[in-house]
Amino acid sequence: MAIVDLLMPKLGESIMEATVLRWTKQVGENVKQDETVLEIATDKVDSEVPSTAEGVLSEILYKENDVVPIGTVIARIETDANAAETTEEDLEVIAESNLPHEPFTHEEETLDEPIPFVPRSTTPVINNTSGNNKFYSPLVLNIANSEGISMSDLEKITGTGNEGRVTKKDILQYVADKKSIQATDREMAAPPIALPKTERTAAEQPSETNLAPASKENIEQLPSAAPSGNVEIIEMDRMRKMIARHMVTSKQISPHVTSFSEADVTNMVRWRERVKSQFEKVEGTKITYTPMFIACITKVIKRFPYINCSVEGDNIILKKDINIGMATALPSGSLIVPVIKNADYLNLVGLSKSVNTLADNARNNRLKPDDTNGGTFTMTNVGTFGSLMGTPIINQPQVAILAVGAIKKRAVVIETSEGDTIGIRHMMYLSLSYDHRVVDGSVGASFLTELAKEFESWDIHRPW
Repeated sequence: MAIVDLLMPKLGESIMEATVLRWTKQVGENVKQDETVLEIATDKVDSEVPSTAEGVLSEILYKENDVVPIGTVIARIETDANAAETTEEDLEVIAESNLPHEPFTHEEETLDEPIPFVPRSTTPVINNTSGNNKFYSPLVLNIANSEGISMSDLEKITGTGNEGRVTKKDILQYVADKKSIQATDREMAAPPIALPKTERTAAEQPSETNLAPASKENIEQLPSAAPSGNVEIIEMDRMRKMIARHMVTSKQISPHVTSFSEADVTNMVRWRERVKSQFEKVEGTKITYTPMFIACITKVIKRFPYINCSVEGDNIILKKDINIGMATALPSGSLIVPVIKNADYLNLVGLSKSVNTLADNARNNRLKPDDTNGGTFTMTNVGTFGSLMGTPIINQPQVAILAVGAIKKRAVVIETSEGDTIGIRHMMYLSLSYDHRVVDGSVGASFLTELAKEFESWDIHRPW
């Protein structure tokens, strides 16, 4: 008999963990290969995990509602195959060969081979193998990256694994020893002599202006005031907790700047009103403003490539593919962002069908993990809910997100060759939040201005 480990699968970009919703198989039950064993959920999508082997489910390692990191063993299946039981060290190799290849970042632990190690500091980018041909698993590299361990320090660690390989246990012990030494050094250092309280000057007294910023850990430790009065306490559900964490993380990672513009979308409104009935009759799908906006966005992105990139350490990763995420409201009120892949290669009919299919699948909980993966730029339509404009939070690891507001009729000045006139036009505000680490204000504002012009120049006589 052999034991096969069932791993928590990789479910898309930036997803580091998933929640166990329900086990469809119990210990002792027979399972077939590719048969669903459990249902899981992330902040983006719910999914089913199939069995990777045929046999008997011998062990379940996590309970329902447990949050499990990607690549972790969640269950074991006993098979008739003649194979030895998998060890912890072998698990790293299995995970590396089974999971898809993606860039390695601190936010998302990718267990693929080979895979680059992206440092957070100024240390150079390194791979799984060092100059002396030592192999380091992505799990070990991830820990090294998180703890600021350079390759030269990593090479000094004595490995206890096969052929001297550094294991997870080895590097965690190294980190613990290093922190212990640093703590001892701090204790041996002579503490500064504090003046008596009565002798301190006003400049030395703590104040709101000279207190050090609170760290995340300190904030979490702050005592919360007990609610009083006529209140109702509602615990966040799983998705709301994950969304909250991702929003806070995005603000911590990216210095947000938001620019605003407005566009005269009268031509868009009139064109859609003219063709929408015939469009649906001929193409079998409705024409909304979203695919029209996306068609314009893809054109302008090609003129401003830095809008379509991500940041990894000190490297700017320019994306050649233009994959547009569109924020979609779920019946629960939460938002999910399905992605239209290679949107610049689709005509208006293709964009309309993609938008409508993804939106329908989102509302009916039929999205697949790949449907929310790989976005390079996001658009959110805050106007759907009546808002004139918004300041959206960047969808990591992207560097920009566009919010389109409600379309309103307004009296505006119209410039013509014969002079200025006042007319009733369909106007809409646009707002672009962007990561100021790589997108300067001039680039962000110029992109938004060009996008507004693209909306305004929509050909009212164009065929679809």
